[in-house]
Amino acid sequence: MTINIIGAGLAGSEAAYQLAKRNFKVKLYEMRPIKLTEAHKTGNFAELVCTNSLRSNDITNAVGLLKYEMEELDSLIIRAAKNTSVPAGGSLAVDREEFSKYIENELLQFKNIEVINEEVTKINEDEITIIATGPLTSSELFKEIQSLIGLNQLHFFDAVAPIISKDSINMDICYLKNRYDKGEAAYINCPMSKEEYELFYNELINAKTVAPKDFEKNVFEGCMPVEVMAKRGAQTLTFGPLKPVGLEKPDGTKPYAVIQLRRDDALNEMYNIVGFQTSLTFGEQKRIINLIPGLEKANIIRYGVIHRNTYIESPEVLNNSFQVINKPNIFFAGQISGVEGYVESAASGLNVAIQVTSLLKNNKLSPLPETTVLGSMARYVSTKNQNFVPMNANFGLLPSLDLKHKKNERKQLYAKRSLDDLNQFKEEFNELFWNVWALFINN
Repeated sequence: MTINIIGAGLAGSEAAYQLAKRNFKVKLYEMRPIKLTEAHKTGNFAELVCTNSLRSNDITNAVGLLKYEMEELDSLIIRAAKNTSVPAGGSLAVDREEFSKYIENELLQFKNIEVINEEVTKINEDEITIIATGPLTSSELFKEIQSLIGLNQLHFFDAVAPIISKDSINMDICYLKNRYDKGEAAYINCPMSKEEYELFYNELINAKTVAPKDFEKNVFEGCMPVEVMAKRGAQTLTFGPLKPVGLEKPDGTKPYAVIQLRRDDALNEMYNIVGFQTSLTFGEQKRIINLIPGLEKANIIRYGVIHRNTYIESPEVLNNSFQVINKPNIFFAGQISGVEGYVESAASGLNVAIQVTSLLKNNKLSPLPETTVLGSMARYVSTKNQNFVPMNANFGLLPSLDLKHKKNERKQLYAKRSLDDLNQFKEEFNELFWNVWALFINN
């Protein structure tokens, strides 16, 4: 049995690994580098085009718990991230190039994965196919998807934050510190006085932006450009990405606002501006960034850009196994399916691989428990919702606890229930998790 996977991003790479190690033959289609998207720069597998952070490692945070669940299921993406990580306090951040290289090297070891570098424009409904083309699906393929599922396409957008070189940061003004001093100090902090913030704010909300195309006019909350966020109110940023709480200066004084920079590479040469996704013109980006204390001479290695993201209206299309309801051979995974975020995308690819395995081995699907973050995301994308938008992992997706507890114990109890139920699922469906390495032994 050969399984087609369209897209070698986070979801597609994870699905390919999970299926190949179970001895299925995989055809992995990736149009890059033959044809690039509006945001990708390389043909690398699992290229990260936005931030380099996979967010919190804390098990009492939903995405942190999701990582634990994925590790329990031998996630390639999480293993790659941990092996190519760079300091980021309590978060998991990676060296982008090493991260992609690790994943590609792992997948290319499999003799039963055939990588095909071409754009897919037609889908054969008689073959098991996982569509994991991400939010930047090519226009021709999206027309095919639109015909396949019978819905009009939907769009939202996100924006990439600028990256600056470390040696251009003035460390006489900036300082290393994690919020509340959690973990080893990994963030560079640019403190602002009230006067400095007001100047920065006024210039930001009046700065020139790139005119959005029609499909970019609806702002997605999860990746809102900083200038759009700022226009919601003068204090929106100081209660959001520029929040100074827990980031006192070395002399103990509290800044009025703080802009944080997070390490972006293993060599510790590049830093991205946290929460500074933007659609400002390049000239305005440089001018505004140079207003930030400590970044007056910042060398901008990569400017922020805005790009299209596409997703299907999943509740009308998918069941809780990411399978197209009326086309049982077709599955969706990644951001196009309605999950949002790097970890969530990879997790959906892992889930889909389990479902395809179950379908081929047992002739039925095996949805993951809804008490896990993995299962709750699958439930979200398959539940009717008049205002459906892509969703990050969060505890609000989980069923309520059915036992009395103190409020401050809730997240720990969510985590315990999740991992207990996941282990029970693994025991019950043991045949879905056996790892066959015969291909390596025999070849």
